[in-house]
Amino acid sequence: MDGASSHFHGTAVAVGDRAALIRGPSGSGKSDLALRCLAMGQSPLVEQPARLIADDQVIIHRIGARLSATAPASLKGLIEVRGIGIASVDATDQADVVLIVDLLPDGVVAERLPQPWPTVRLLDLAVPQIRISAFEPSAAIKTLLALGGKAVLLPPVCI
Repeated sequence: MDGASSHFHGTAVAVGDRAALIRGPSGSGKSDLALRCLAMGQSPLVEQPARLIADDQVIIHRIGARLSATAPASLKGLIEVRGIGIASVDATDQADVVLIVDLLPDGVVAERLPQPWPTVRLLDLAVPQIRISAFEPSAAIKTLLALGGKAVLLPPVCI
């Protein structure tokens, strides 16, 4: 499958050279979550600010054992802001997909401590997956923690 590519309905954001592909049905909050990731800027939790790769459509290319995300040329640097319209933002050309963020339907609560993180297969490669509620106030922080490698799998703790 080396050299294969495919279009995906989703949004991709990057921190450095690491990308998260955000997936969910239309209206589930993909663009909203990405916008909040972009607005977070640099913080102690994220070494570099997040940048948009693509909104609504993402092209994933398989390069050996890596998956690279890019935007269709017509959508590069554009993000939908519901209630406002289409906004132009700084974007990065590409980054390696290292995380899938699947958005939960309204009313479904994320698993507290998933052990281990599940994986999703894209272009025949396994990619770690998190499942979160897009409109939860901490959704952008959770996405960036997982993308930046700051979230770690620990044994369950009794609290």
